[in-house]
Amino acid sequence: MENTIAPKQSPKELKASYSEWKSKNPKGRIRDAAQALAISEAELIASELGDTVVRLASEKRHDLLLAFKKLGKVMCLTRSESCVLEHKGSFQQIEIMGEGDRSMATVIGPIELRVFFSGWKHLFAVKHTGINGKRLLSFQIFDQAGTAVMKVYLQKDEQEKIFNEIIETLKDKDQETLPVVSDYEKPHPHSNPETVAFQEGWLQMKDTHDFFGLVRKFGLTRKQALEIAPEGMSIRISLEKLEQVLTLASQRALPIMVFAGNKGNIQIHQGKVKNIKMMGPWLNVLDPQFNMHLNLSSIASAWLVKKPTEDGVVTSIEIFDREDELGAQFFGLRKPGIPERGGWRELLSEVYGISIED
Repeated sequence: MENTIAPKQSPKELKASYSEWKSKNPKGRIRDAAQALAISEAELIASELGDTVVRLASEKRHDLLLAFKKLGKVMCLTRSESCVLEHKGSFQQIEIMGEGDRSMATVIGPIELRVFFSGWKHLFAVKHTGINGKRLLSFQIFDQAGTAVMKVYLQKDEQEKIFNEIIETLKDKDQETLPVVSDYEKPHPHSNPETVAFQEGWLQMKDTHDFFGLVRKFGLTRKQALEIAPEGMSIRISLEKLEQVLTLASQRALPIMVFAGNKGNIQIHQGKVKNIKMMGPWLNVLDPQFNMHLNLSSIASAWLVKKPTEDGVVTSIEIFDREDELGAQFFGLRKPGIPERGGWRELLSEVYGISIED
């Protein structure tokens, strides 16, 4: 059952609290401010309605996604609780499937997404000044809990005209009230899973996408599924060696895939990674068109996972945060119909000492 949370402050009070917080934390990010003020990021953004923020009509979410194509090159940011992916590029090919909350979309091109519109509840256009004093124009989408789903930042001044045209077309009539947010019900592990039947289903998978349906069929959480997987198909591994995995992939020019997301969107990196750098607890990829920021201190477990497909076994690294939510996944780059790259298997075998065979 959803827990609806009424705003703790009026828009005016919240705006004042946010202004005070910013004066004390001039380099702080809005996500940090929301946590400090014990409020959702969506509510905090909405406190500036009529000033630097415009609410967009949630029923026009399909139109908003399609409008991104008009902007040309942008920076698209998606995050889980522990991992942030940022890509610079365009929304080249967009396909929307279904209606209402059951609708989904794929975005293919320099920016690669899997969109779940059921998670698009609060939509805003934002004109802010960044930490470096630069003016930032963005579209920001939030889920029912007020957590960020996706942010799209403009890259050039000449994009502002299109930005304003999109706002005029999609803006909501209500530009005053704070959004009412509601928590998601936390999934609980099945108390008595049908382990044998589940393991049989695992070994019969024909595609990696079958995994989600299998987990749902048996009423499991994703992490629980890995814990009761067939022997040798899911192995707990050292998180500390993930930096080595990315470093070797960089040194060997081995293309990989990185997935990270949330209730409303999954962002995908496909290609080589080059500049791998640790900064405190953060494992980073700092390439010109792609950045990844992974907070290792927020990760509770990491797993090497083998899934059968018609093209042979596909191997991934899956990491989970302290709430047992999926933080990110790493694969060797592959396309349907093509077996997994031998170089990816060799790299994982070298780092983790685990033999990977079909």
